[in-house]
Amino acid sequence: MDFVVVDVETANPDLSSICQVGIASFRGGTLAEAWESLVNPEDYFSPFNISIHGVDENRVRDAPKWEEIFPQVVFRLQEMIVVSHTPFDRAALERACWRSNLAECECKWLDSARVARVAWPEFACYGYSLPRVAARLGIDYRAHDALEDARCAGLLVVKAIEITGLSPEQWLTRVRHPIHSAGHVDHSTGPYPEHVKRGGNPNGRLFGEVVVFTGSLSFSRDSAAEAASAAGCCVDDGVTKHTTMLVVGDRDILRFGSEKSTKQRKAEKLINSGQHIRILGESDFKRIIDCGDNRAPAAEAVPVEPRPNRTT
Repeated sequence: MDFVVVDVETANPDLSSICQVGIASFRGGTLAEAWESLVNPEDYFSPFNISIHGVDENRVRDAPKWEEIFPQVVFRLQEMIVVSHTPFDRAALERACWRSNLAECECKWLDSARVARVAWPEFACYGYSLPRVAARLGIDYRAHDALEDARCAGLLVVKAIEITGLSPEQWLTRVRHPIHSAGHVDHSTGPYPEHVKRGGNPNGRLFGEVVVFTGSLSFSRDSAAEAASAAGCCVDDGVTKHTTMLVVGDRDILRFGSEKSTKQRKAEKLINSGQHIRILGESDFKRIIDCGDNRAPAAEAVPVEPRPNRTT
């Protein structure tokens, strides 16, 4: 019943720009330690990211840099089962270490979103964001604070252990098995006619995400769509009310104002109106879908009616 949970917030769409980290340590199924710190990312702060987590340049001005705080992170994560809700936080740690020329922690990663999808059939296909799962399980939770997110994901895992009897070690194996989503997938939309649009592999770690690509990518849009589909994403060709993720070409991610693509400007407008859309660069997206055990069991991509879903 011993494991740790890590969650981070970032200053901008670059996953390496960690500005807050929270780690919740569970022993015997109980929260034993809660540790968090602000981090000076030495990078710019996007107004959209600030609006989500409330951390800005002023709050981190005197905070330690990633390489200064990393020993504290290693001390808590090394050789442990480490939980993150979806692969984004894991990828952020890897990117921050790469950026600072630091060796990554040796640990075993467990995706609590995958745990929720297995333990509770209602979350098998969508709705497994932390706020929704917390509400369903009666977990008191305040979203978009790194430590709160970590604590909530940990309590989710504890409840999954209680109802299944599977230990954290056993969950490491169980989450890699196919997820049986019969009765939870809407097949009514039929095959997508356009070459970019794809349904998502229902066993992919990112199943439930609806992704749109924009800008100049290093590989063809069709190849990008195939990779996203294999990872579980529904792929759309335009930003809509269903979009949960916009992937921007690395050369375009730092454009400002009218230099941004029409899709990015529309996504930002929807974010301002309250829709949860994650904007990230192509390299970060590729790292997420290639993350070690992020590879899912093979399954035929299933066309799915896109549903809004927020992963923290």
